[in-house]
Formats: sequence, C-alpha cells, structure tokens
Amino acid sequence: MERTVFTVTDLKQYAYCPRIVFYTYCLPLIRPTTGKMEDGRLAHEEARDRERRRTLRIYGLEKARRHFDVWVASEELGLRGRIDLVLEVAPDLSGTPVAPDLSGTEWIPVDYKQTDRRAGPHLRRQVAAYGIMLEETWGGVVRRGLIYSLLTRRVEEVPLTPALRREVRETVAAMREMVERERMPDPPLSRKPCVNCEFRRFCNDVE
Repeated sequence: MERTVFTVTDLKQYAYCPRIVFYTYCLPLIRPTTGKMEDGRLAHEEARDRERRRTLRIYGLEKARRHFDVWVASEELGLRGRIDLVLEVAPDLSGTPVAPDLSGTEWIPVDYKQTDRRAGPHLRRQVAAYGIMLEETWGGVVRRGLIYSLLTRRVEEVPLTPALRREVRETVAAMREMVERERMPDPPLSRKPCVNCEFRRFCNDVE
C-alpha cells in the first residue's frame, strides 16, 4: 500500500478534531467546500504584499532575506507543506544569497494566522513541523519559528524544543495509524468544535 503523505494543515485539523483527517483520507469524495477557505487564501495574499513593504523590526531583526511561499517536505515523516515566509538570517547579507547549509545561517519559518489569541498546542506543532521539514529540505538547524497574527499584527515566538518535535512525530504517527486502519475516531469530548465544522452532517453520533 502506498504511504500516505499528510499536509501540515492535516496536523492542525487533527488537533481540532481527528475525524476531519479521517474523512479527508478515508472518505475523500465527501470533502465539502466553504467560503472560509477562499477568505483565508485572500488574507494570506494581502499579508504577503504588506510583508514586502514592512521592515524586519517586528521580528526583532535588523537584516534578513525573505523567502515567500516555501514548499518543504519530510520523507521521514511523510509530511509536506508550504511556509508563508522563511527568514534567512546570515552572518553576511550584503552579497549573493547564502547557501542553505552554510554554517552560521539561521532559518526562521513564519506562519501567518487569522487569530487574536496566543498560539495553542495545535499551532505550535504546526510551526514545529515547518521547522523540521525546513531542516530536511534546506539543511541546517531551525531553532525557532514565528507566528504572525494578521488581526493584531503581533509576532509570537515558538522555540523548537525536543518535546515539541516529539509531539509532531507522535501526532503524525497517530494520524497514519488511524488512516491505514481506516478506524473512525470517537467524536471530540467537547462539542464546541462541531458547531461550525463543515463535516458535522456526516457525523451521525453528533447532535
């Protein structure tokens, strides 16, 4: 059986409700479409345009190269995704672009989010996953990631600790086991996530 390659969005959705990932991969034909997805895409495009004009001060940096819409993947995890922005902080940014594996270069993944709250575990795992994939795709070590709120225009730092990296690997492993066994998970203990869920009508055990 061909190995399933998950997206970083799946990682976030699994934390919201594992059934979303189950439906996506085990019953893919029922995937509904919503206006929320298009709104999110447009918001990210606007943020990217503003980013090109913004100084780096908001990230606590004086110099860095910006790399937009960076596609990354991890063969080890079976995970892929697109990072909104990667900041390249190198010892010398005055010349030609620095090779990804050059000693002293720091890569910082930045994820744009439409939220005014502090990052919960699901967002922190998502940023950590970007960092792990960036290491595997570009080389080097990623020590931290950043979450930029499109609503408050504030930045929150997410250190890529060993514990957080372990959470990412354990979550991907749990997702893979669920999909490969085609085992529908129990509904979430709280019904709050169900209120606006586009998959709610497929869950016969959720009122």
